[in-house]
Amino acid sequence: MRVSHRLTFWGTRGSIPTPGPQTIRYGGNTACLSITGPDDRLVILDAGSGLRPLGHELMSRRGSTITADVLLSHTHWDHIQGLPFFKPLSAGGNRFCVFGAAQGDVPLQEVLRRQMDPMVFPVPLEALAAQIEVQHIAEGEFPIADFQVRAFRLRHPGTTLGYRLAPTRGGRDIAYLTDNELGPGGTYSVSQDWRERLVQFLAGTDTLIHDAMYSDQFIQQRAGWGHSTPRQAVELAAEAECGRLMLFHHEPENDDAMLDQLVADARAHARRVAPRLVVEAAMEGSGFSL
Repeated sequence: MRVSHRLTFWGTRGSIPTPGPQTIRYGGNTACLSITGPDDRLVILDAGSGLRPLGHELMSRRGSTITADVLLSHTHWDHIQGLPFFKPLSAGGNRFCVFGAAQGDVPLQEVLRRQMDPMVFPVPLEALAAQIEVQHIAEGEFPIADFQVRAFRLRHPGTTLGYRLAPTRGGRDIAYLTDNELGPGGTYSVSQDWRERLVQFLAGTDTLIHDAMYSDQFIQQRAGWGHSTPRQAVELAAEAECGRLMLFHHEPENDDAMLDQLVADARAHARRVAPRLVVEAAMEGSGFSL
């Protein structure tokens, strides 16, 4: 029997939160998504500032403990800065398993601990009341509640992972690839056949959520920074025969009007290279069913 899951965007922005009237439609919080099932099992993708409003929503339904798996793409600040402000971590009985890669010779748990060092934050990681387990992962496959997960190394400074999640009881696959450079810039620790392997990794995915931070006019100035353009994301989705592309990790300098233009251009490009591809931009508070 197919079990329905709901994906919700809590943060769609890259680099730094950008609250204000000019970003109200697409959102100003940094990267965070949630996937919930009918039994309230929870999967969280990244822990940017969008994790804070997710935490408030979860705590408003108090009455039972919260259990969640947290998949971190990497540990740049805009992908972990919500953790110290995630209220469910301060409630005893809640349980979280955090999956992610080490950064060089620094284990993931140490990265998270340093973020809450007393020099920069008043509450250390060890003082939180919830149970927190950290699982180090690399490229490969592993199960979590309700999903089989595959991880893939991306082209971004540091060790960054993309994820493909397949519901184990039926439903549509999604892939989450933020902070990924599809263009020729940068030097990364990936194989020469990386693009071919990436397309195979994504092949047939229903929904691809992909980095689309820079415009085509601006990307040349940011080669090697580990990000892509909407058109590049469209071309990847077309090559992998995905059904829908969600543009993600919006540039903090781009207001709603600029994002409207980028979405329109991406849709026009899709009509040329993949007429059946549905192109949308992730909006804070929006979501869809798997």
